[in-house]
Amino acid sequence: MKKLASIDIGTNSMRLLIAEHGEQLENRKKYIDITRMGHGVDSHGFINEETMERNLEALHQFIDLARREKVDDIYVMGTSALRDSKNRNEFVKKAKELTGVQVEVIGGKQEALLGFCGAIAGLKTSGYVLIIDIGGGSTEFMLGSREEGILFSESLNIGALRMTEKFVKNDKVSMEERNQIAEFVNRDMDSIIEFLEAYPITQLIGIGGTITTYSAIVQNMKTYDMNKIHNSTIKREQVSYLVDFMAEQTLEERKTVSGLQPKRADIIVAGGVILETILKKLHRDSITVSEYDNLEGLIYHNMKSGN
Repeated sequence: MKKLASIDIGTNSMRLLIAEHGEQLENRKKYIDITRMGHGVDSHGFINEETMERNLEALHQFIDLARREKVDDIYVMGTSALRDSKNRNEFVKKAKELTGVQVEVIGGKQEALLGFCGAIAGLKTSGYVLIIDIGGGSTEFMLGSREEGILFSESLNIGALRMTEKFVKNDKVSMEERNQIAEFVNRDMDSIIEFLEAYPITQLIGIGGTITTYSAIVQNMKTYDMNKIHNSTIKREQVSYLVDFMAEQTLEERKTVSGLQPKRADIIVAGGVILETILKKLHRDSITVSEYDNLEGLIYHNMKSGN
């Protein structure tokens, strides 16, 4: 049984998975650091020096941790913020010099494929499923089945950090700002909704930090528990209530909400508006939450490829 590590350098956070790979992934451990790689990338197109150094240090610490755990291989991917930044190659070069590990900047389609592989592996599903990954910079939509694999995937630039930077001006998120986010999400989804509605989708599955955080808040979770998050259900009415409640709070008040990481407090309302709008657009009342995502998918993909 091989011990493996996968790292996702995302727009809002950097995440590490360490697991043992046999027939399934066992003894999974996850770590997260809110590193804000995407700060300013949408408006300026570049990763600034402070952000780059912060993320390089976080990556170095994660790789050191993985090596102390004596993993056999480490796989690292960069997603939305890195692929959108004009100076991504500078980060990739510095990361290789600092850690000796190659960062692969993947496209939206590949990110969606990895998310699909991870989520399908972690849940019992039948028929056509739609998997939604709301990240910091983008949201991936993946439709397929266990038998046929992935049939459709699309990555839209409607992430929680991106929407916050684009529309939110103050601690409290006004109704006008929430409506602007919802309208933006609706317009972007118009390009894919016809295709999605053509399939008899039996289950909606959510992955990523926004969705797992809303599950933790709904469960009033003092300490994050992967097992309680996995296969939980969030109702649309719960998301709507929490969006309205947290939008009226100051940032400091929001940081005290049970289940919410304080460093995620500034973007959680925008993330909730994205989730609520997607559920409305798809005429769905609830979504199942998976703790298996593109980190697990990255390991499965590399094992299948023989890397």
